Order: sequence, then structure tokens, then C-alpha cells
Amino acid sequence: MSDSERITRRRLSDEVFDRLRALIASGELGVGDAVPSERELMDRFGVGRPAIRQAMQALSNMGLIAISHGERARVCDLTAETLFRQIDLPAQMMLSSSPRSLEQLLETRVFFERGMARIAAERATPDDLVLLRGWVNRQRAAIDDIGVFIRHDMRLHIEIGRISGNPIFLATSQALLGWLRQYHTEMLHWSGNENLTLAEHDGIVAAIAAHDPAGAEAAMVRHLHRSSTLYVHTHLDAPGGPRRSR
Repeated sequence: MSDSERITRRRLSDEVFDRLRALIASGELGVGDAVPSERELMDRFGVGRPAIRQAMQALSNMGLIAISHGERARVCDLTAETLFRQIDLPAQMMLSSSPRSLEQLLETRVFFERGMARIAAERATPDDLVLLRGWVNRQRAAIDDIGVFIRHDMRLHIEIGRISGNPIFLATSQALLGWLRQYHTEMLHWSGNENLTLAEHDGIVAAIAAHDPAGAEAAMVRHLHRSSTLYVHTHLDAPGGPRRSR
């Protein structure tokens, strides 16, 4: 008998989880709908309260339902942004513990944002360009406030992703930058490259405004390759402070 043919015993909470997930996937429980009460679920599935609570917590951890104290749990509206949010903490822990993971994420960012720059150059409207220039100007005005400077830096890159009109692209941009946020501050504070960063941002926006996809991509790649070398990796247990990522 092969392993695939063996019958395995499962926890009751796993069975409840599967049944509730099926109700959500089928649409029987739609976005915003209240999940039946614990008592109703206990009677419906013939299980005890612990199995119901464990299944509900698992659904909450996946972002499928929202549990509020004193209220019925409700089915969440799943979006690319909420899905990425589920892995924020594991991603940050992975980066903190592995220099190689940081290098891989930086490589992923270059691959992703060069495409976003091309799309932005193809699709940017006059209103989009006003927004992009506005974020560069806000960043320039905040050159002496590193915290604000970094927030505006990240917002500019997110706005470039937003121009695509694709919510998955936008959520990916937000996630990548969020995972790198802890390294941004150290990079800019110690490098003294704020003016160079601004000049590179001006060049990216100028290429997008000229509707030059190749030029926008090249400008973005130059910017990210230069800035990637300035990121530092801080190990959770490393003596002697931060290390350069490469």
C-alpha cells in the first residue's frame, strides 16, 4: 500500500477549518457576512468549542475572517494588499537573519521596479506626473529630516507602481518597500547620498514625463543598482553592529 492510499486521522479543528473555508470559497459566506456563532457551528458540525475556536483562529491568521471582541466574526475582502500583509513579519525576520535573503530581495526589487518604470512611462497621465513631481519636491524639502525624507522616497516608488492600474503591482511595490524599510534609514542616514538620490528621482520622473519607457527603465535600474550597494544587513544577534549587504 502506498503512502498516498493511507487513511490518516485529522484534528477536528482541521475538518472545521476546511468546511468553513469551503463555505467562503463557494460564496455561501460572502464578503462582510457574519460567520455563524460558535454555538451554531458546534451544533452544525457536531464538535466542541475548542475545535471551532482553533479553526476560526486559523482562518483569521490567513486573513479570511476578522475576529472582533464581543462581535461575530466576519468574512474579509481578500485583496493583494491583505495577502501580502499576512507575511510581513516572517519576511522581516527572514531579512534580519539572512544576508543572502536581503541580497535576493534587492535583486527582486530591481527586476520588479524596472518594469514598473516602463509601464509608468507608457501610461502616466498629466495628473500622475503632478503627483510624482510633488513627491520629489516634498522629499527635497525634507532633506534635513531623514524620517520624512525616507517616507517620501518610498511613496514616490509606490506611486510609480500605482500608475500601472494593477492592484497586484501596487501591493507588490508596497510589500517590497515595507520589507526594506528597516534598512532604508541606516542606508540614507550614513551614506550622505540624499542629493544624489534626489537627482536620480528627477531623472526617473523626467523619463516618465517624456513617455520614454526605455529611458525610464534605464534610469530606474541605475538608481536601484547604486542604492542597493548602500543597504546594510543587521543580524539579530550580530556583535559589532550592522554589516554591508554586499
